[in-house]
Amino acid sequence: MTDPDPGSRETKAHAAPNTNGNMDAMIDDFLGAFEEFKATNDARLAELEKNRSADVLTTEKMDRLNRALDAQKSAIDAQNLYRARPALEAGAPRIAATEQAEAFSAYVRRGEEKALSVGSNTDGGYLVPGETETEILRRLTEMSPIRAIAGVRQVSASTYRKPVSLTGPATGWGGETDVRPQTNSQTITAIDYPTTELYAMPAATASFLDDAAVDVGRWIAEEVDAAFAEQETSAFVSGDGVNKPTGFLSVTSVAEASWTWGNLGYIATGTAGAFPASDESDVLIDLVYALKAGYRQNASWVMNRRSQSVLRKLKDADGNYLWQPAATAGARASLMGFELIEAEDMPDIGTDTTPIAFGDFRRGYLVVDRRGVNILRDPFSAKPYVLFYTTKRVGGGVQDFDAIKLLKFSIT
Repeated sequence: MTDPDPGSRETKAHAAPNTNGNMDAMIDDFLGAFEEFKATNDARLAELEKNRSADVLTTEKMDRLNRALDAQKSAIDAQNLYRARPALEAGAPRIAATEQAEAFSAYVRRGEEKALSVGSNTDGGYLVPGETETEILRRLTEMSPIRAIAGVRQVSASTYRKPVSLTGPATGWGGETDVRPQTNSQTITAIDYPTTELYAMPAATASFLDDAAVDVGRWIAEEVDAAFAEQETSAFVSGDGVNKPTGFLSVTSVAEASWTWGNLGYIATGTAGAFPASDESDVLIDLVYALKAGYRQNASWVMNRRSQSVLRKLKDADGNYLWQPAATAGARASLMGFELIEAEDMPDIGTDTTPIAFGDFRRGYLVVDRRGVNILRDPFSAKPYVLFYTTKRVGGGVQDFDAIKLLKFSIT
């Protein structure tokens, strides 16, 4: 069916994101903008085929629609996160009525050190109650895209050592009376994941803390989660392992044909800094099937929004768009049927970069959290504000080097 007013679709696409909390309307607007995007891209491709160049107005419209889709997707993601948060209601119980929780509330509000045998930190400060720690970790999972898809383990030591079996014991077939030669033993190695300190320092006024309607535990969680999530995601993607986790892009990458344990395999596009001039999607298919079947069933794409905007334009051999928007609240966009995770810390498409990753990150990357979140109350350094030096220890690194593959924009 022909759109009776195609211009209205573009106008909707450029409108400010829906702010009334009506998620269905926001998704409808987004899907409408994507239909207009597809129609405009089809027109651009037709112009390229006919005239060997696209009309400038068509190209500019494509860019505007791409930016509008990014803005609307960000608004939907923000709304999903907002809807997932518990409401802050006056008169609601501030924290679970436990000795540690009550002492923690008193410490945050007034600096009163009650029941320190329960929640004290030997370095000074306070160990937050379990409810607040759980809230921080839950919200970090919602806000940190890599943590949300990675394997996560909580530990009590400063370093977690994970044993890994590289080869199993030798096996074979034999008849009932055949001699069974001794088999080789399996090869086992270990990977260490040290946890390092991540900190944030939110500030509040004394009058804010004295407000009886404020849930101090949830306030701490809300203040630190965005800061922690931003730093974590950057480290999980490209951290160098020095006082931070080791990112999966920091691991040595080799051509998939030469892959060995300890490296990540990549598929080259065959063109420096770009997709091939023809059959662009073929390299994506090669990347999907570079991953073993056991990993593919839970695999995800990881890239930033600029790479995603390029992939929105690609089609398969039947003319179907490879990128598809999320059709329901809380769902993610997909590429070739696999979930697409948007991580802004992934590099842009460029010569010899690896801006697109594909794999089973639950098995491929491990996040290690040391139990406990500590808070040190400082009412002196920034009067009239009270600072809360909040720390947690976290580590991370690749745990299965065969579970993640990269697309490298290079000739070889």
